[in-house]
Amino acid sequence: MASSNYDVKQEVNDKYSLRGRVFCKLREDILSGKYREHEELREVAIGEELGVSRTPVREAFRQLELEGLIQIVPNKGAYVTGITAKDVEDIYMIRSLLEGLCAKWATGHITEEQLDELEENVYLADFHARKGHLDQMAELDNRFHQILYESCNSRQLARLLEDFHEYVLRVRRKTLANGGRGKVSNDEHRQIMEAIKEKDEDRAEALANRHILNAYDNMVKNGLYEIYGKE
Repeated sequence: MASSNYDVKQEVNDKYSLRGRVFCKLREDILSGKYREHEELREVAIGEELGVSRTPVREAFRQLELEGLIQIVPNKGAYVTGITAKDVEDIYMIRSLLEGLCAKWATGHITEEQLDELEENVYLADFHARKGHLDQMAELDNRFHQILYESCNSRQLARLLEDFHEYVLRVRRKTLANGGRGKVSNDEHRQIMEAIKEKDEDRAEALANRHILNAYDNMVKNGLYEIYGKE
């Protein structure tokens, strides 16, 4: 296994436990495609890579199994399950409803500072879209949704949406770069932001719902099944 500069021990004093930090790193690596489907994850090698003992790695494995990202086979080892194209479809169908609800609730709870940041986000994304700056557009896209999650006044809804957002990061990065979706996506962001600004919660909900469904349609057109397969 390739070595990594990531040192979990340096982040022990963060708000997450050591096990939590190991879990987040492994989940990120699985979802980003670092590990192939069915690849074995070895406790000792991962512990050495991250600079931790086997105990937090073993605990992180249990959490990863609960999330369906790995399978632990007794007396054999832990193997990457990852997510499939069907999982992505399910995530987006569920997320479209939750994102709509998030926008609806944000309409009644968003602060002036958060609304200002949404407007600035849309403006900057439009600038970078004209310049063809794909990395900046992807970062701003992530931040737009994060602001919505922060402004909906529900920790539970925000947590669910953040997890879904993270799960399909690899395919989102690829498809945002194709077919002009970045510019169209930002135009949809502008409409959502304007509906929230106008306190039109039903319109905000409908636009956010449609935005996620459009994102999924674009993924299918731009390589979803090539990335994840048809299972």
